[in-house]
Amino acid sequence: MHEAVRIGIVSISDRASSGVYADQGLPALQDWLSRALRNPVTFESRLIPDEQELISQALVGLVDAGCCLVLTTGGTGPAPRDVTPEATLAIADKEMPGFGEQMRQISLRFVPTAILSRQVAVIRGQSLIINLPGQPKAIAQTLEGLRDEGGKSLVPGIFAAVPYCIDLIGGPYLETRAEVCEAFRPKSAQRPAAAG
Repeated sequence: MHEAVRIGIVSISDRASSGVYADQGLPALQDWLSRALRNPVTFESRLIPDEQELISQALVGLVDAGCCLVLTTGGTGPAPRDVTPEATLAIADKEMPGFGEQMRQISLRFVPTAILSRQVAVIRGQSLIINLPGQPKAIAQTLEGLRDEGGKSLVPGIFAAVPYCIDLIGGPYLETRAEVCEAFRPKSAQRPAAAG
C-alpha cells in the first residue's frame, strides 16, 4: 500500500481571497498532484491575501499540521504586494535555490518575463515548501517539465526531485505516476513498487 500523505496548497491573491474572481490556483494544484501521485493525499488548502504575516502564519500552520509538502501559488513577482518569497524565507530552516532556478529555466522557454519571477523553495522541519508561479498552465509546466511530441523529456520539471528531497528530510515516501512525472531517486533510495 502507498503511504498516506498530507499536502498543503496555498493560493495567495488579494482579489481571489476577497471574492473579486474565482481562485484558479488551488484547483490547479490539487488536480496536478492528484494525477501525479500514487499516494492517498489529504489536501489542506488555504486562500489568503498578499499579506506577508498571514502567508508566514499559514505556512507554519500547515507544517505544524503534518504537511510534508506545501505548495504556494501567486505573489512571486516584483510588484509591491508580491511578498510570498519574503514570507517563505522568513520561516525557513534552509533555502533550496535549485527549485527556483529550474522553474525560471522552464518558464523562460515561454516568456522572457520569467526572469522577473522570484519563486523560492525552503525546508522547515520535515517539510518542503515551494513557491510556484501564479498561472495554472505555468504551475503544470514547472512541476511536470517539458516534453517533445513523442513524450520524451526535454527539460525536467521540479517535481521529479521532490520525493527524494522529502526522503532526505525524514518525510513519507512519495510515489509518482511516470506518465505525469517520474520521480528520480538514486538506486540506494528506491523501494520496491507498492501494490495498488
